[in-house]
Amino acid sequence: MRREELQLILAEVRVVYADLAKRLVARNCQSRTECCQFQLTGLTPQLTKGEALVAAKGFRATGRKELSESSDGVCPLLKRETGRCLIYADRPFGCRTHFCAAAGGPYVRKEVLDLIRRLEDVDRKLGGDGPRKIQAAVGDALEEMR
Repeated sequence: MRREELQLILAEVRVVYADLAKRLVARNCQSRTECCQFQLTGLTPQLTKGEALVAAKGFRATGRKELSESSDGVCPLLKRETGRCLIYADRPFGCRTHFCAAAGGPYVRKEVLDLIRRLEDVDRKLGGDGPRKIQAAVGDALEEMR
């Protein structure tokens, strides 16, 4: 994929994120990071290829090139020393609409279905194979960006 095409795709995903932020759903994310503890929640974010590329680009912007291996069920994009998301501005859709009770609970699917479909459209354009677990999706996107 040419660089110009990739930039357009990344912009399309970011527009979906911006449109989500305009929705009048009460959210109050306090960056507590309980949702980043997949072993505790039993839930792992699933990313489309476009989301994975945005996340990978955000990850690379931190100066990192490879995800660290984690067997303890903690999100690979969480900076353990600070307990902060390395890519908060570029975090995936699932992280923005998650189940966290402290942030306001999950979005009702019908309230964001149009946005999910737009992300799926981007996935098809990229030749993706549907949502995949965050570790695999971002890892493959980092490989593709080399």
